[in-house]
Amino acid sequence: MKKNKALAVVIVTALFLGLLTFTAAVGFGPTGTGSAKNINTGLDLAGGVSITYQAVGDETPTQEQMNDTVYKLQQRVDSYSTEAQVYQEGSDRINIEIPGVSDANAILEELGKPGSLEFQLTDGTVVLDGSEVASAEAGVQPDSMKNKEWVVQLTLTDEGAKAFADATSANVGKQISIVYDGEVISSPRVNEAITDGSAVISGMAGQSEAEKLASSIRIGSLSLKLEELRSQVVGAQLGEEAIHTSLIAGAIGLIIVILFMILVYRLPGLVAGIALLVYTALMLVTLNAFDITLTLPGIAGIILGIGMAVDANVIIYARIREEIAAGKSVLNSIQTGFHKALSAIVDGNITTLIAALVLGILGSGSVKGFAYTLAMGIVLSMFSALVISRYLTLAFYALFARDKKYYGEAKERKPIDFLGRRKICFIISIVLIVIGPVTMGIQSATGNGALNYSLEFKGGTSTNVTFNEDMSIVDIDSKVKPVVQEVTGDADIQTQKVTGTNQVIIKTRTLDLDERNSLNDKLAENFDVDTTLISSENISATIGSEMRKDAVMAVIIATICMLLYIWFRFKDIRFAASAVLALVHDVLVVLMFYAVSRISIGNTFIACMLTIVGYSINATIVIFDRIRENLKAMGKKDSVYDVVNASITQTLTRSIYTSFTTFVMVAVLFILGVPSIREFALPLMVGVVCGAYSSVCITGALWYTMKERQQKKENA
Repeated sequence: MKKNKALAVVIVTALFLGLLTFTAAVGFGPTGTGSAKNINTGLDLAGGVSITYQAVGDETPTQEQMNDTVYKLQQRVDSYSTEAQVYQEGSDRINIEIPGVSDANAILEELGKPGSLEFQLTDGTVVLDGSEVASAEAGVQPDSMKNKEWVVQLTLTDEGAKAFADATSANVGKQISIVYDGEVISSPRVNEAITDGSAVISGMAGQSEAEKLASSIRIGSLSLKLEELRSQVVGAQLGEEAIHTSLIAGAIGLIIVILFMILVYRLPGLVAGIALLVYTALMLVTLNAFDITLTLPGIAGIILGIGMAVDANVIIYARIREEIAAGKSVLNSIQTGFHKALSAIVDGNITTLIAALVLGILGSGSVKGFAYTLAMGIVLSMFSALVISRYLTLAFYALFARDKKYYGEAKERKPIDFLGRRKICFIISIVLIVIGPVTMGIQSATGNGALNYSLEFKGGTSTNVTFNEDMSIVDIDSKVKPVVQEVTGDADIQTQKVTGTNQVIIKTRTLDLDERNSLNDKLAENFDVDTTLISSENISATIGSEMRKDAVMAVIIATICMLLYIWFRFKDIRFAASAVLALVHDVLVVLMFYAVSRISIGNTFIACMLTIVGYSINATIVIFDRIRENLKAMGKKDSVYDVVNASITQTLTRSIYTSFTTFVMVAVLFILGVPSIREFALPLMVGVVCGAYSSVCITGALWYTMKERQQKKENA
């Protein structure tokens, strides 16, 4: 007894400290500061630096050269922020937008001037140029004394590898200088012939020197020579109102979820609420600690993390109630409940974590930012559920909560015949999926485009307007955008303020000359602006073809990795195949919603789809875990048909509660958010509902159908 009371005192003290952490994180109190105040936010939430480069030379650059330069610059600026954007402006300009910074001169100095790069022999003979360098990365490797030293790893193109092999073979023991914009930046000695297209530059004084050299080589390996045209600090695309309403929505959603958990699970619900507060605090602290840039896709990752944290608690408390209903003591039920819930929680979270890690490694831009946030959310949600919730529950038990009335008791439910309705569910799913391509075909045939691609995907026109007064984001949204939409006939309009000036950058669909003149006249008519100070340029997509390829490839590899993990854990390929099919089902249904609703497909589209992938696979694992458990315990009188129905019924409460709490979080964001956030939240709501439907009605049915067909083949 004394031991339990001592444990209770320790846990309650830890709880108090945890709540203090939450207070410090969100910035309550007279100072109003905290980790949340210091989190880096992206261009959409806080603005940043915009730099425009222009290609220099006698000839106009080709589109291939521009595309290659944009892609390489995107890789370069990813070191500043995963949310940095690089896109083409006009025929020979490239614009770079880096969020979360305000010193353009410092960025320009660190980024370096993109210039020519050459590898030269001592007599000045050029061995190869920057276009033949595929990549340059700083790293560490053991030296001759088995100590770690910083080096630069070079990877050459096929042409570069051949030229470098010839040069190094003929110049062993001699130096080959790396000349950047006419200045020698390194003169490594050739120790041996390098014939495999991969070289290592050693002798670096430390990480800083290695990073600087690698950076110079990367920036010098551009297809074009660039010079700075202009640099400016731009304001948030969404404005303070979007941040303010998102924070309020998050707080309201969290309160609703906590109250719901208390209402449903009593004392454990209170514990779950405290664990969620601790999770939220740790998330804010971690975002700040790792300098991760937070944007709308990142918010999606946090929402998914909260949903998974709630899900873990729901699984645990449902198990505790089942154990109490089976006649076990409260303490035994708590311990057994956490133990039995462990496999479902670990499998579900690890499966999603695998996807996050693959996306973080292979993805770029918003995909990478989403992956980082999601990965942190998964780790922290598991900690809050398996550690915080566990010891708080035991502490409350030791203090006073020893009666089962504090926990509730699971009611015996008659299994619902879900499998008997599987054909109807399959037909509904097929119809929903088919509606997507049919709608896209009709829209494409009528000239509207298969999907409503936004500026991030298809590019458009950027118009720089100097107003007579400093327009606020609210004024731009309420006064300027309607005037622009009157000319373009399209609601997809993005605006940015240039800090310290009255300039506003307005991005729209591509405008022809007549439309540009019409827009200029409308702006002059409504705001009395000087039309001579209005400039326009066509801009390329901020989500280029290479980024889209990276995202698709990352998702495919992540899906394969998840399939292999589920196969390994469940020892049945049918479980893995069913989970992936359900995942594809959810993605296609949400794509159908995009096609029918004509919601614009932009940067948040990728984040939305990735969120649904994570949510779908986690929900599926919970049901499969229960099927696996019940199959091991099934008696001779039980059939696989009955086991699947019983398993889905037993986890039905979890499916409903988890979907409801996640839906509430997103729904509040939809109700209170600005228009752009609503366009982000609505498809997520559809995805949550679809994920719940597929988990309950599709996944178990798919697995059973596959198993039934195999048995028929074996009996034939």
